[in-house]
Amino acid sequence: MKKNKKKIIAIITIIVIIIMVWFIYKNISIEKTVDEYQDYTPEEEISEEQLRQTKVMLYFANSETGELENEIKLIDANTLIENPCKELVNLLIKGPQSSTLKKLIPEGTVLHDVTVEGSCATINVSNEFLNYENDENKLKIINSIVETLSNLKEINSVKFLINGEQNENLAEEYVKNKE
Repeated sequence: MKKNKKKIIAIITIIVIIIMVWFIYKNISIEKTVDEYQDYTPEEEISEEQLRQTKVMLYFANSETGELENEIKLIDANTLIENPCKELVNLLIKGPQSSTLKKLIPEGTVLHDVTVEGSCATINVSNEFLNYENDENKLKIINSIVETLSNLKEINSVKFLINGEQNENLAEEYVKNKE
């Protein structure tokens, strides 16, 4: 009888020790996980300006091939609040950041205004816009603008006005090419 009691006490003691070891191990691993998250310190704080940045896709000509290529530019999202189309066209007028791309909109072009009616953006520019070299160049300029603006989900087509009036050199409306 004493032997059985000793065996039962030994088994209970072993079970209690196993349970205690299991609880200790589990608590240590939880603390390690919590410590890992608490120990992380960013290299620098993210500024309010960095939080407002967004990427836009602009289209310019490749300097070597002449084909349209996109350039992604990081800008302050606040500049797109009032008139995003106007801001994007102004960025096209300024030109690309990359040296492998070249600006298409003729030098001296002034953007008077951009209005949106339905899904069509109407761009009103100065006479300098017509200073393109040839019809192929004209189409690249137009496609550059149409491709850039149609990245905005509400824009599907673009009209051009020269100093507020329709021009015979420019079609009524240009729609994004479906590839």
